[in-house]
Amino acid sequence: MDVGMMMVFSTYGWENCTDQRAWEEEIHLARLAADLGFDCIWSAEHHFADYSFVPDNIQLMSYLAGVLPGMSFGTAAVILPWHDPLRVAEQAAVLDMLCKGKFRFGMGRGLARREFHAFRLNMDESRGRFDEAAPMIVNALKTGFIEGDGPFYKQPRVEIRPRPAYAFDGRIYAVASSEDSVVSAAKLGAHIVMFADRPWEMRLPVIERGRALHRQFHGTEPPHVMLTEFCVCGDDLSKTEEEARQYQGKFVESNFHHYEFLGEHFKSVKGYDSYQQKAEIARQAGLTGAIEGFMKAASWGTPDKILQGLEDRRRLLGNFELNVAFRFGGTPLEVSERSMKLFAKEVLPVVKAWKSEPERAAAE
Repeated sequence: MDVGMMMVFSTYGWENCTDQRAWEEEIHLARLAADLGFDCIWSAEHHFADYSFVPDNIQLMSYLAGVLPGMSFGTAAVILPWHDPLRVAEQAAVLDMLCKGKFRFGMGRGLARREFHAFRLNMDESRGRFDEAAPMIVNALKTGFIEGDGPFYKQPRVEIRPRPAYAFDGRIYAVASSEDSVVSAAKLGAHIVMFADRPWEMRLPVIERGRALHRQFHGTEPPHVMLTEFCVCGDDLSKTEEEARQYQGKFVESNFHHYEFLGEHFKSVKGYDSYQQKAEIARQAGLTGAIEGFMKAASWGTPDKILQGLEDRRRLLGNFELNVAFRFGGTPLEVSERSMKLFAKEVLPVVKAWKSEPERAAAE
């Protein structure tokens, strides 16, 4: 199994935590993850708020490529409606050159109304903008040329320089929580990226739908889904449960606030029907119920408990990649470090040794 470390960049839940301190702590953890044997460093893109603030994750990864030579780097994700596709393709080509073909390009369409408003964009256009920009960028990274003639991006054919030097096959990712996003990801041949925010049994039908669509569109087996989650790991089960309830709970609270899940606006925004369903569930269950659902999906506890949970998830969903955040919801740096080091010592070697189903069958 491929296991990455997710950088969130948040001050929500911390008292008197400056933006600079948040960035210093995240970069410290990225350096630690590289030393501990994680496969890839990932980062979100968010703007303007303490929920998460990393306005240019490709810029961040370009810096880390110089700091951590030999590592792989990923974006989870670049929010395409907020960017010009030509500039994204150029930036991605530069980063991939700097890290010698180890950049995993992840895309998303965005969800927070406040971020769309600040960029002076109509959220109704997010699906159209994503579906137009994404294939333009993917084709540019494959061919070295970008062009487009859609309603949003009238792009004359132009060459990308520096020219993409490495094949991006298997290195395209797309966040896909809704039905239409799964269709878009499948058309791109991308790894589906999902976040741990509800029991995985609820995710299985959408994941299976994405796999079936990939086979239909490409005639090949789909790439592994990547599951991004939020982990608290420790030797004391009771203590880590208390920590998880506090820090994962605070993250859920920040998620509710940032995305306005208790509001009504998803009813009237084009292409966000599935999030209206999530908002209805959130209103019915309340914050306490949402935290319980989150804790059923995410990893917390002793290494043995976490491993058992990942084994159960693998039996349910099949093979997957994993992307783990250790700093979120006010988690103190010393707790993040403890969780990451213990996870790396006792969980990471086990899951990285897991073989995929075909590999296991061949070995037997």
